[in-house]
Amino acid sequence: MFDSLTLSRLPAEDEALRVPVRAMIAEAIASLPVHKRARSWQGFDAAFSRALGEAGYLGLSLPKRYGGGERGPFARFVVVEELLAAGAPVGAHWIADRQSAPLILNYGTEAQREFYLPRICRGEAFFCIGMSEPGSGSDLASVRTRAERTDKGWLLNGQKIWTTNAMHDDYMIALVRTSGTAADRHQGLSQLIVDLKAPGVTIRPIVDLTGDAHFAEVFFENVELGEDALIGREGDGWHQVTAELAFERSGPERIYSSIVLVDAWIRHVAAAGRLDNGTAELAGHLTAQLATLRAMSIAVTARLAAGESPVTEASLVKDLGTTLEQSVPTLIGDDLGGHPDEPVDAELYKTLMYVSQIAPSFSLRGGTREILRGIIARGLGLR
Repeated sequence: MFDSLTLSRLPAEDEALRVPVRAMIAEAIASLPVHKRARSWQGFDAAFSRALGEAGYLGLSLPKRYGGGERGPFARFVVVEELLAAGAPVGAHWIADRQSAPLILNYGTEAQREFYLPRICRGEAFFCIGMSEPGSGSDLASVRTRAERTDKGWLLNGQKIWTTNAMHDDYMIALVRTSGTAADRHQGLSQLIVDLKAPGVTIRPIVDLTGDAHFAEVFFENVELGEDALIGREGDGWHQVTAELAFERSGPERIYSSIVLVDAWIRHVAAAGRLDNGTAELAGHLTAQLATLRAMSIAVTARLAAGESPVTEASLVKDLGTTLEQSVPTLIGDDLGGHPDEPVDAELYKTLMYVSQIAPSFSLRGGTREILRGIIARGLGLR
């Protein structure tokens, strides 16, 4: 596996996107305090997402005939890296741009592509993912939410949980059982597009430890869907989901969740004039790990650009990346605590508190550490 993860460089034509997108982001976040910027891909700002769409920064890898930029994964990597490094609020378009659009492009009907993809590219259609269910933990294959065929299409019943921004989004792509039982595991699963405004859909926000409510539980009670709600072939849901998760686990979002806190700490250290060995060692430790993980993430993106599905490699980057992200608030908190006579700016303190509280979720979203390590072990032939 490691031989296949060849290090790559970002193409010059994609690097050129940094200057204009950075200027646009700087203007958008100018009034955002640091602790708000630390939320980044939990932050929901529909107007900002529409502005990104108007500027051509959404759907960068989609064909032009669907409103995309036809640029490939490297262009999206550059834009996403700039957005996350600055702490821009990207939650509105995040799932649609990263996962839903490629899924519909690869498996959807032409009618689905023509209807949904241009809206995603314009920042006008927001999606969430319906995978997790109550009582299932990370056992995605134990799906119980069920869609039965009817004369008009599908009748959907069941429940999803930990669904990001469902209360704000337009659609959910839900993994549901269309045949068999939960005991059948990977067999009989399909993906359906659910209009979240449809009768029978109930959404309840879940308040987390930070006081935010970007998660939700979603209930389906006799929700009627058309035949055109099905993505791909019935029963192919598991194959489609595993391909989709390679997009979720491979990007820079698995490196930069704590980066706003790192930047705030560096500014604090510089303002305090502190250049002791411990400070230099911590800054070097974080920088070295970030640089290495970034190189690995670019290498995985190169595999995606080549049309491959680097499931094992993406899982490795995600596991290592979230481990670093989770360590950041502890390391910085210990550093600040080790200098008790050094005044701490209120914004740095708020940001540290937020990241400390949200950090446990970093290794849950996109697949738990245990699930990822199982995937890695299988990829290495160890199980």
